[in-house]
Amino acid sequence: MNEHVPAPDQEEAAAKAAVLIESLPWLQRFRDRVVVVKFGGNAMVSEQLQRAFAQDVVYLRSVGLRPVVVHGGGPQISAMLERLEIPSEFRGGYRYTTPEAMDVVRMVLTGKINPELVALINEHGPLATGLSGEDAGLFGGRRRGAVVDGEEVDLGLVGDVVEVNPDPVLAQLDAGLIPVVSSIAPDLDNPGQALNVNADAAAAALAIALGAAKLIILTDVAGLYADWPDTGSLLSTVSTGELRALLPSLQSGMIPKMSACLDAVEAGVEKAAIIDGRVPHSILLEIFTSSGIGTEVVKAQSS
Repeated sequence: MNEHVPAPDQEEAAAKAAVLIESLPWLQRFRDRVVVVKFGGNAMVSEQLQRAFAQDVVYLRSVGLRPVVVHGGGPQISAMLERLEIPSEFRGGYRYTTPEAMDVVRMVLTGKINPELVALINEHGPLATGLSGEDAGLFGGRRRGAVVDGEEVDLGLVGDVVEVNPDPVLAQLDAGLIPVVSSIAPDLDNPGQALNVNADAAAAALAIALGAAKLIILTDVAGLYADWPDTGSLLSTVSTGELRALLPSLQSGMIPKMSACLDAVEAGVEKAAIIDGRVPHSILLEIFTSSGIGTEVVKAQSS
C-alpha cells in the first residue's frame, strides 16, 4: 500500500502555515507595542525595496503593532546639492552644513522624501502621516562639532537631538496612524534655526522617549562583523558591553548606527537591531522569525 504523498500545492500550503505559526509568539509579544524603524540606505533609493518597506510597515500596523518610521536622506541630499552646484564637504563623517545647504536638507527631507514615503504607505489605505522633527516641539537640538585628528572642528548647522516630546507621535499612534518622521531638529539655542541631525541617533532618541519595544535600523550591510572584512565574523547577537568594547574598532559609517542601538538599549528599549535593507521584507524577517536577520543588540546581563 502506497503512503499518501502530499500534492505540491499542499506542501506549499503547509510551508506557509509553518511560517505563520512561527510568527505567533512574536505577534503576541509585540502586539500594541511601539516599534521604531529607521529607514535609509539602499532601501531608500530602490523603488522595489521602497515598496517592500511600505508593505512591511503596513503589515506591522495591520497585525496590531504600533510602527513609527524615522528617515534621513543622505544620498538624495548629496544629489540635490550637486544639482544646485552647492559644495558638499564632510568632516569627521558628518556633512558640513551651511545655511544654504540646510535649506536643501529641509527641502529634501521634509518636502520630498517624507511625502513620497507617506504616499507609498498610503497606497494600502489612509494609514501614514508625515511629521518633521520641527513639528509641535517633537525634537529639540543643539549644535555639535566633530573631532578630527584630535582637534575639534566646526560642522555648521549640524546638531544632536537633546530633547524629545513624544506627544505628537503618540497622538498619531493613538489615532491608528503610522507616523513618518524626518530627521530635522529646531536649534534650542537659536530659535527659528533648524539643524541637520543624524537619523540613526534621532530614531534612537525617539524610541527611548516612546518606550519602544524595539529599534530597527536598516543598513547596507548584513549586520555587525566582529572582524571586518571577515564575512564569517557576522554577529547575530551582541550585548551592550561587548558592543561598547567593539565601537572604537568599527568603520566610521557603522559607528553612528551601532552607537544608536547601544544608546537605545542602555536607556530602556528592550532590543535594537541593524538589518540589511537590501533584503526585501527584512523587517518582517527580523521581527517575526526565530532566527531574525542582521545583528540584535541586547542589554548585558548584570552578574
